[in-house]
Parts: sequence; structure tokens; C-alpha cells
Amino acid sequence: MTGNKTGTAKISIRNLYKIFGARPEQAMEHVREGMGKSELLDQQAHVLGLQDINVDMQAGEITVIMGLSGSGKSTLIRHVNRLIEPTAGEVWVNGQNVLDYDEVRLRDMRLNSMSMVFQKFALLPHKTVAENAGMALAVRGNTRAETVAAGKKWLERVGLTGYEDHYPHQLSGGMQQRVGIARALASDSEVMLMDEAFSALDPLIRTDMQDLLLELQNDLHKTIVFITHDLDEALKLADHLVILKDGYVVQQGEPQYILLNPNDPYIEDFVSDINRARVLRVRSVMTADSDRAGEFDGDVDANDTLEQLISLSGGDTYKVYRVLNDGEAVGVLNMKHLVRALVPARVEQRTVM
Repeated sequence: MTGNKTGTAKISIRNLYKIFGARPEQAMEHVREGMGKSELLDQQAHVLGLQDINVDMQAGEITVIMGLSGSGKSTLIRHVNRLIEPTAGEVWVNGQNVLDYDEVRLRDMRLNSMSMVFQKFALLPHKTVAENAGMALAVRGNTRAETVAAGKKWLERVGLTGYEDHYPHQLSGGMQQRVGIARALASDSEVMLMDEAFSALDPLIRTDMQDLLLELQNDLHKTIVFITHDLDEALKLADHLVILKDGYVVQQGEPQYILLNPNDPYIEDFVSDINRARVLRVRSVMTADSDRAGEFDGDVDANDTLEQLISLSGGDTYKVYRVLNDGEAVGVLNMKHLVRALVPARVEQRTVM
């Protein structure tokens, strides 16, 4: 299919399938007839990597793709820049189907429109930290002076001023990943693809990197596709969360909504051990009643966590707070509603016929 696609999504994935094996098109016929992943492997010796993926990724937001090992998340992200060719489906970026691109346009997209941050840093050992950070400019043909200048600029943004002339082996793992982020930012690309970018880091360093990413995103408003197997990380970073299992989307949406409304026992199991008070925000459990009359026990912010509210209230379930967003009243939070939100929702058992 050629031409332009209307809509506001920066990236739009439609009816995407990926089958690994010697005869994927033939195997695709069986999948369309209803054959599942295990049957396809047992009967056709093919692996169903992705099954009918439909996801919209909005400009300036972080879309997190998460799932366990083998769920298809890394396969999916590699379709966005066509490192992997789909068996069927479409991948639209800026209103154009990238599957229509020839080699020249594809190379231009990877060089100028998309950057990638890898789990294993992928720094060049014989280049300085500044040269590594500015590598995208070097590939485009810029001078060494321009490359190093861009690298230094973004190294400062990620907190590595003073390390410009060091080499990668002289940096810790967390510092090396900061260089990887600086390199992606120096490319000035619209889209950043981050494949398990923080999973190799120690927990405390990983938290620092998450905070850094959110701080940068608050200023730069990149379109970020972030892959992770960690639900805490997904809930912290995502504007839009997509949860995969065996190559298909089990549930997607705003993370707070998914946490409060799991639509499948698989999602229910995923979120069962989450510290809900620490993750859930006031905006997710408040009542949208900004004109309520009467006395309040205080004002709270829509983005405060429920943990903060429990501390503020002293655990008193009779308190009622006015909810503000940017100084304007947007709702009411009754502590009794907060307590109910701390109890995980249960998905109704489905009867198998």
C-alpha cells in the first residue's frame, strides 16, 4: 500500500505479522485460519513472532512496549526502522508507510529521523567519549570539530561534563549508557528507539537513568519507543503502555488505567505485586467534581501519588481533599475511594466452551 496516512499518530503500526521460518507466506495462511503460536511451531516448524499488532504512538510521548522474554517486544521495535521486514502489515511514520521506502530513503530515515539506544551501549572503544556522543554527525559527514562540539553539548545535558576526552573503558556502566543517550540526542532525530536500554544497569543506577530520561523528555518532547520487561519501569516511564504476550497485544492504554482495569488474567498477574500506593496517582482515583460545595481537608495535586495522600491524611479515611492541576480545581478525592483503589481489581473468570 502506498500514499499518505491521515491521523495524528507519529508512528502507526497496522495489522503487523512476523513469522520466522523458511516459508513464512505459506505459514501465514495457517495463522489467518486461526492457528496459534504453539501449533504453528509443532505442525509447520515456523515461529509466530508477532500477531496482528495495532499500535498508535503519539508525537512527544513515551510508548513503552513490555512483556516477558519471547513476547515479541524487541522484534516489534525493529520493525519501526525496518531492521526486520514484516510478513504482513504496515508501519507508518509521519504519515508514510516505511515499507514503501527504497534503500536510499530507508538509510536517510535511520540516519536523520530515528536514533537507537542499545542495552549493551555499543560505544566505539578507540573513540573518545565526545566523539562517541557526536557519532551521528560524523556519519553524516560533519567535521571532527562539529562532531566533538555536538558531543560535548549533549554530554553536558546528561551530566558528563569533564569526561569528554576519556575513553569508554574508563567509564562505569551507567556513565557509558549516558553517553549512549547523548549520542541519540546529538543526532537530533524525531524518534528515539530504546531497546532494554537500562536493563543491564544496577538498580540504583537504573533509577537514576529513568529520572534522567524523564527530565530530558520534559524539555525535549521526543517520540520515544521504550522496550522493557520490568513493570515498575514501564509504569514510571510510559505515557502509553503496550503489554505483549506470545507476539500479540494483551492490553494497551494509559498505564494508570491498565493498573486499575486489567482486562485479562495475564495482566492481573502482572500487576498483582505492584506497590499500588506508590504508583497510582490522585488523578486516577479522584471524582471529576470541581464544583463541589463544602469544606475540604486540604488541597492536593492531581499527580501526587496515593502514598503521599496516605501520609498527608494520617490514614484517616473520612478526609476529603480538593484536587488541583496547575492551580485549578479539577476534582475531589475522598480517602475512602483511595482505599478501594489499593485493592487489586479481579478479572471475571471466563467460561471456556
